[in-house]
Amino acid sequence: MTVDALPSARKPLTTSQALLFGTLTVGTLDILDAFIFNGVRSGVTPSRILQFIASGLLGRESFEGGAATMALGLLLHYFIAFVIVTLYVLASRRLPILAQRPFIFGPVYGLLAHVVMSRVVVPLSAVTRAAGPRPLAVEINQWLIHAFGIGLVTALFARAARRP
Repeated sequence: MTVDALPSARKPLTTSQALLFGTLTVGTLDILDAFIFNGVRSGVTPSRILQFIASGLLGRESFEGGAATMALGLLLHYFIAFVIVTLYVLASRRLPILAQRPFIFGPVYGLLAHVVMSRVVVPLSAVTRAAGPRPLAVEINQWLIHAFGIGLVTALFARAARRP
């Protein structure tokens, strides 16, 4: 049997496919984490979480908006996931090592995304948060989902779209 007779390796994803599937995967993992973690920890419903996301634009009024603000929260959530995935995939085109070493650079990128979200995006938004630091369990959950559910998954999609 010659090498030519062996099945070829899987074709790489196109950039568009990596962005679409990466966004859907990252966004879904992150929102499921939020639903499950917050539901188990404090009984917060998925509708309340989606309205909280929408409160980044609308402030407290988002909690009175019903299904419309829940839909807006979901749309914003996936838009943020799209931006996160897009930035990494595009950066990996300039710095191929980002796609070549997803298990190193992915979690680092996810943690960087967490820092940017919590220190820049959220403070600039209309979200009203409780004063003081978040409980340690919440912080640990955020670090883990951002490192592995967001960063690593994003880097794996960048690798899957890597050009030979």
